[in-house]
Order: sequence, then C-alpha cells, then structure tokens
Amino acid sequence: MLVADGRPERLEQVSLAVASLGHEVITLEDGLDAIGPTTAAERPDLAVVIVGESSDDALRTIGRIVHEAACPVIAVLDVEDPAFINEAARRGIFAYIRGGGDPAELQSSIDITLQRFAEYHNLEGAFGRRAVTERAKGILMERHGLDERAAFDLLRDEARRTNRKVVDVAEAVATSHRLLSEPDRPSA
Repeated sequence: MLVADGRPERLEQVSLAVASLGHEVITLEDGLDAIGPTTAAERPDLAVVIVGESSDDALRTIGRIVHEAACPVIAVLDVEDPAFINEAARRGIFAYIRGGGDPAELQSSIDITLQRFAEYHNLEGAFGRRAVTERAKGILMERHGLDERAAFDLLRDEARRTNRKVVDVAEAVATSHRLLSEPDRPSA
C-alpha cells in the first residue's frame, strides 16, 4: 500500500498504522513528481493520501494516483472538510477517514475500499462486454439485414455451437469485421 503526502510525522504515523495491520507499506515523501515512477514500479493495491495543510496538493496527488496507478485511494483527513471531500470524490477517492491512527478504523476503510474497487472493476468489465456485444450485433444486423433479436440469436447460437462465451464470439465478429470490409484503395 502506498502512503503519500502529509507532514513527515503524519506520514510516519499512518504508515505505522497500515504496517501494523500486516500490509506492506510504500511511503512516498518526494511529492507529486515521484508518484508516476513509484506507482509504475510498485503497483500498489491501494493508496492512502494524507491531507495536510494544502488540500490542493492532496487533490493533485489523488488525481495523479487515480490516473497513473489505477488503484483505489483513501483520504486521511485531520479535519472533516465537505468541500474537499466532494472534490476528492470527483477525482476518484473511494473512502475517507478522520485521523488515520486507529488501526481498526483504517482496516475497515481498507476492506470497504477494496470491495468497492472490485465491484467497480466488475461493473466496468460488464459495460465493456455489453459494448462489444452491441457492436457485434450492429455488424451482423448491417451485414445480414437482421433485427436486433436475430443478431443476438446468431451470436448466442455460435457461442453454444463452439462452446465459447457470447462476448468472445462478439469480439471475434467485431475484430474480423475490420478484415472483411472493403480495403481502402488509393485513387488512381
């Protein structure tokens, strides 16, 4: 787990609390410029950002971690600030806690955050699978003059016949469609 931002004594306090729970801790003291290389090298499962005196720095840190690390973020606040929480939520935090020194509270937030992040990825995957299936249905509808139901039936029947998932058949249709369309020919 990555622990970032905050005054050195707060960084140490929260890092010790995370470590006391049995988690491996990566402490980031170098600021915003070190986030990219650190997260790329270490691939943390979760990041804890300590909101220090400058909430703007914490917001930039949260945004950078969410963008570069693709891991969930918990914000540790010394003072509850609704405006900060709202903006941090827009940037991608999954949870926040006050203080961060209580290991039991921290572990509960970690558990909830990891569960929500897994659910988010499952939902994101479902949307991706749905998009591929819809694209394949559109290709089949155009190519064969089918309605939506008949196009789906075609995908489902092929999946059953070949013992594959519908999304895998849909992906094959979408991928092969590019190869089967008329090639772009340069004008003479």
